[in-house]
Amino acid sequence: MLRIASLAAVSAAALAFAAPAVAADLPAYEPAPSAVVTPAGTWSGVYAGVQAGYAKGHAVNRGGNPNTDPKGATVGGYVGANHQFDGSPVVVGVETDLNYDTMKDKGNLPRGQVRNELNWSGAARGRVGYGTDRVLLYGAAGLAYGGHEAARRVGAAGGSDEKTAVGYTVGGGVEAMVAENLTARVDYRYNDYGSDKFKVGGGGMKSDLTENRITGGVAYKFSGW
Repeated sequence: MLRIASLAAVSAAALAFAAPAVAADLPAYEPAPSAVVTPAGTWSGVYAGVQAGYAKGHAVNRGGNPNTDPKGATVGGYVGANHQFDGSPVVVGVETDLNYDTMKDKGNLPRGQVRNELNWSGAARGRVGYGTDRVLLYGAAGLAYGGHEAARRVGAAGGSDEKTAVGYTVGGGVEAMVAENLTARVDYRYNDYGSDKFKVGGGGMKSDLTENRITGGVAYKFSGW
């Protein structure tokens, strides 16, 4: 009996010394890495970009003068600021742009011609949109203005006049975040530049100018707020 008790004591001691060594050989336990949470994108912030596109207009020339359909390319730049409400897809903002335009067209008179041109244009617009992490659908409206030039030649008499036409603009577009702080968009707008009186060859002429334009733009988005 004493022998059995002695063997039990020796075995227990051996197990006590062996346990640390066995534990050292076991693989160490490491806690699972916590999930990486990527913050949702926001459209809030200031941005600046460049744009180019095509515009086609319609000029209604009063006083027996033929109407024209000025058309051509447009290129320019824009700056703006957006704010996206916390936890909401609603985005509001303001934007202004300035463009160089090549729109022109002429109509024939019995002894001469009438011409309408839009040499430059700009707008100040408010925007309201629905934004996801990567895409923004928006509508826009505001003030439109531009350099409307009219000319008329009747026989040997001719002349031209330019006015800063002021009217309104409505439209919309889709914008996408294509890279960090870089967005691209397609924008459509209808511009009504109102009615102006011009002093041209052979007397005065009243002209109303409207247009449809579509542009593509790329902008750099600064940090949000």
